[in-house]
Amino acid sequence: MPADKKNVIRTTEKESRYHHLEKMKVTDLLSNINREDHTVPRIIKKNIPAIEALTKAVIRKMKLGGRLFYIGAGTSGRLGIVDASECPPTYGIEHGKVIGLIAGGDSAIRKAVEFAEDSELQGWLDLKKHKVSRKDVVIGIAASGTTPYVVGALKKCTEQNITTGCIVCNQHSPVAAYADYPVEIITGPEFVTGSTRMKAGTAQKLVLNMISTAVMIKLGRVKDNKMVDMQLTNNKLVSRGERMIMDELNITANEAGALLKKYGSVRNVIKNYRP
Repeated sequence: MPADKKNVIRTTEKESRYHHLEKMKVTDLLSNINREDHTVPRIIKKNIPAIEALTKAVIRKMKLGGRLFYIGAGTSGRLGIVDASECPPTYGIEHGKVIGLIAGGDSAIRKAVEFAEDSELQGWLDLKKHKVSRKDVVIGIAASGTTPYVVGALKKCTEQNITTGCIVCNQHSPVAAYADYPVEIITGPEFVTGSTRMKAGTAQKLVLNMISTAVMIKLGRVKDNKMVDMQLTNNKLVSRGERMIMDELNITANEAGALLKKYGSVRNVIKNYRP
């Protein structure tokens, strides 16, 4: 039976352990925030088995041609969009293979859209615009685990036998109830009460990094430890590509630059180079 959001124990909303923040010195503010941030990786470590199960599900689906969707509202939605948008330039994967959706649409990336997250129907409608199917995986991201936009989307996905996962920061939430592969990172009270862009957001970002990086590696988008399929969209990346080629082929910078210009990617240079 799916969890009732009224019964969820929202540790993310509990009162901060710190009081009279406005009276603290700046150094104490920074030190205490850092102290709280230090707890996040330890909590994530305890949840690696759940993250592994979700990651393997994504790898299986994407190897068969499926896509990965992130869906969320507010900070959670923005984090999903950041992760999705970085996959093509970093790993050279086609646009549209990893998709981030946010309540309120693209305008909500920069400016909050009032009450956009409160519709249980809109998340599913946004997924349908991308023709989501059983080939895909949909990961709901919600610190509270109760966001209607995300709950409704995962509920409809479940009804349609679409594989689902989630990243939430409260236990026994409605979002997790509709996830085949729930990841619950219980970060506890925030330094500023209820400000889930802090520890909860950090936890979500770290987990997203873990999932997408592992997926891209297992899809063959990394050679050794190098981003050989990265898009060469600025001088810094071109220089990085040249250094990769120099190290791999033991050639000069000029030779590496010429080959990179000719073949367009580090992978293609390594594949086609004949001394």
